[in-house]
Amino acid sequence: MNALMEMFGDLNFTVLGFACNQFGLQSPEVNHETLNILKHVRPGGGFVPKFPVFAKVEVNGLNEDPLFTFLKESLSFVNPVIGDIKKFYWSPIKVNDIRWNFEKFLITADGLPFKSTYGTNVVTDFIVKLISLLGSKCPAKQQSFTVLNKNVMSH
Repeated sequence: MNALMEMFGDLNFTVLGFACNQFGLQSPEVNHETLNILKHVRPGGGFVPKFPVFAKVEVNGLNEDPLFTFLKESLSFVNPVIGDIKKFYWSPIKVNDIRWNFEKFLITADGLPFKSTYGTNVVTDFIVKLISLLGSKCPAKQQSFTVLNKNVMSH
């Protein structure tokens, strides 16, 4: 996600990161610890996000954040495989739930969900191609996207 900020940060583009502990309980830290965890543990190596990182949220289940409810209802789900439900920490499990850490949402400047995608490098490649294609069809000042990164641990 830092690479996307480096490529497109001078345009009207940003990445928003949200930690979540619903996937294998991989983010047990409390909010004030998140940036230090990123820097020193996971991914570590001095990693500092070049995008805003918000407080931990639930993205699925009865207590899911309304933003993620809106995104999931606005876009078709991207991963037809539900996965190992023993690693999911929410209920009820729905077909359009976010399945794991690497799901991303591309949102227009108007706040409209445009596309969701799943994976690590696949996501970055997809977004780079999409924004490059859009950039060839309109002036840079008219482009504006936000990427919601459900898990700040991917970089």
